[in-house]
Amino acid sequence: MQGTVDGFSYGLVTPLVAYLMACLGGALGLRCTTRSLLVSHSRRPAWLALGSAAIGSGIWTMHFIAMMGFSVAQAPIHYDRPLTFASLGVAIVMVGVGIFIVGYKGATGTALFTGGTVTGLGIASMHYLGMAGMQLDGRLEYNTVLVAGSVAIAMAAATAALWAAGQVRGFLWSVGASLVMGLAVTGMHYVGMASLRVHLHSTGSDVVGDGSTGFVVPMLIGPLAFLLLAGVVVVRDPMMVMGVPTRATVEHKPGVPAHPEIHHRTPRRSPPYSRRRQDRRGVRAPQNR
Repeated sequence: MQGTVDGFSYGLVTPLVAYLMACLGGALGLRCTTRSLLVSHSRRPAWLALGSAAIGSGIWTMHFIAMMGFSVAQAPIHYDRPLTFASLGVAIVMVGVGIFIVGYKGATGTALFTGGTVTGLGIASMHYLGMAGMQLDGRLEYNTVLVAGSVAIAMAAATAALWAAGQVRGFLWSVGASLVMGLAVTGMHYVGMASLRVHLHSTGSDVVGDGSTGFVVPMLIGPLAFLLLAGVVVVRDPMMVMGVPTRATVEHKPGVPAHPEIHHRTPRRSPPYSRRRQDRRGVRAPQNR
């Protein structure tokens, strides 16, 4: 028996909040990626890791906020804890691989294509692994064409976002890119959900796991707290709004002065023409006494 699926149990509330969370994670992550391009190589991994965790947490939070509005008639939904949290780890790791590629190779050519592809696949993997952790008294079936479309949307959105992050421009540039990225990621989620069909069992067997609302709400506290802390770090950094460094960054290493001395050589004045001519002949010009 085919179940009646409703993806908007709370109306437009869950899609809107999910979109805002995707935009927040995207804005923080892209800004950290841009910031990493303005610092020394020793500090770059920290900013890239923070950006990866922000984007991964943002899209994971977006997914499960949207899933709060998902329901199947006469079929309670439960979640498997290991698979649910594994989807968060997959999102952060795969997004991190893509961001590190662009952070060290640049947002052009092969590096941008590779980084965008890996990041997009990470977003799609997070979605479908999270769906695999959803358990109910039935069987999930997907439309292959719509699934492929959702993956393509995720890859295109990730590539465009990483390209925008590599432009090293002001804060508003990253905000605009995050709005587009949030729209694409949220759209990818609902395209993937549109491909879902649920075939209910008639046995009435119970599904072991945590309830939907009772599990989703508490598990969102950690990622939301992390996004808040990441936002504080981003806002407190003086170079985040300007988008360009105010001075050249110098690595502080043992044996390397923080401010190298610059010696200005005074230009030598050329001697008079008569003196240069006599010097070439080997005769020294008389000096005035």
